[in-house]
Amino acid sequence: MSRPPADAPGWIVFRSDAGRFWATRLRFDDAIEAAGVWRTVDADDAATLAALIAEQERRARRDP
Repeated sequence: MSRPPADAPGWIVFRSDAGRFWATRLRFDDAIEAAGVWRTVDADDAATLAALIAEQERRARRDP
């Protein structure tokens, strides 16, 4: 996969000039962020970025 994931509601997804994939969440609740959920993630490829976004969303819902 060479393009950023399109299905990431609430996230701004982009590819840097160096080719790295990044995503920043518009907002998590302060308590969720304080608990260690990341609002910004990066990866070498789009598939890994999509997995990282999904992981942070699960963590924000406090799913195992």
